[in-house]
Amino acid sequence: MAMDALARLTSGAAEIAPEGGLREKLALGRPLRVKLGLDPTAPAVTLGWAVVLRALRRFQDEGHQAVLIVGDFTARVGDPSGKSATRPRLSKEEVDRFAARLLDQFWKVLDRDRVELRRNSEWLESLGVEEVLRLAASTTVARMLERDDFAKRYAEGQPISLLEFLYPLLQGYDSVAVRADVELGGTDQLFNLLVGRELQRDDGQDPQVALTMPLLEGLDGVQKMSQSLGNFVGIDEAADEMFGKLMSIPDDLIAKYELLCTDLGPQDHERVAAGLADGSIHPNEEKRRMARTIVDLYQGDGSGERAEASFDARHRERRVDTEAPHVAVEWVGVLLEDRMVDVAALLWKLGLASSKSEGRRLIEQLAVRCLWKGWPDPKGERITDLKLSYMQEPPRGWEGSVWSVGKRRFAVAEFV
Repeated sequence: MAMDALARLTSGAAEIAPEGGLREKLALGRPLRVKLGLDPTAPAVTLGWAVVLRALRRFQDEGHQAVLIVGDFTARVGDPSGKSATRPRLSKEEVDRFAARLLDQFWKVLDRDRVELRRNSEWLESLGVEEVLRLAASTTVARMLERDDFAKRYAEGQPISLLEFLYPLLQGYDSVAVRADVELGGTDQLFNLLVGRELQRDDGQDPQVALTMPLLEGLDGVQKMSQSLGNFVGIDEAADEMFGKLMSIPDDLIAKYELLCTDLGPQDHERVAAGLADGSIHPNEEKRRMARTIVDLYQGDGSGERAEASFDARHRERRVDTEAPHVAVEWVGVLLEDRMVDVAALLWKLGLASSKSEGRRLIEQLAVRCLWKGWPDPKGERITDLKLSYMQEPPRGWEGSVWSVGKRRFAVAEFV
């Protein structure tokens, strides 16, 4: 049972430090205090942020205490993690405004009733100079330069402010203040999380376990998902917007998004990754499943399917507007007795079939669809009959109807 819990808690994790540390913490037999700190430096919770929020939710579901720290003080300092230049400082007013917008979004992932919500201004604003000096004395410049981003900037002659050196110490002090057993973060936060362990040890506390989650690449497939880069999906976006953005990710990210952004699980991830690699799973179909699942997760069951239908309708209309020929068809050439239309003849007239007989075969193969203006199904109605009836001449509602064979052959009927 313990191993099952451990597997659930570490699903998708990149690193656990120290190795075996989480197993030892779980063996204590009490609810663990699991810390996650997020600086309100932007107005939206992205799917990238949601990766660590979802990891915290798994701890909640196993009965542990989630400690969510809104970094309203550290946000004013600026997290240097992964930055190639000094980060612009935010004002207290900007940070408070972002925090107010983010809080409601956090509850889309976390169980609000089981969260200990803290702001690190509670303890950091009251730190005196003596305490700051004590924190600064707990590490060395050489230790700070072990960080990849600091080391790279130093080697390239890029400036590093002393304020940036203080950031890991302030984040680490958060762990001391809330007596964290576990701290979560992205892989770019590992150094900061380990500093927290050192400060807890200096304070006489049992050091926390650091559990990091992989960073999620954004829509460009290269850079970390970021609001400043515009390559993000926000969990509070409209379902149609979310679905459309998710359909634009590179195919090689499908399995990763499913693992980190959904509840489909590691076994499903392995199946999908193998299927995409050997060609037994079609990328477009799997990407649609991924997008539907994520939209359902944040916008409610069924919203993903509706967003997919809307997506198809928009793209079908765009293809029709830009690619499909508008073909003039004389009614007398396709009408039969008893107010019936010869569909095979119509396909031939529209250039979608080389002959009437081919038109009949296409209908029998269920390859023909028709989209009338206002038709509720954006994929159109599948045509199964060789003849269709009409009530008026010309049949009302058929003007400008879109006919398709397969997924890529369209024509717009302009009846005369």
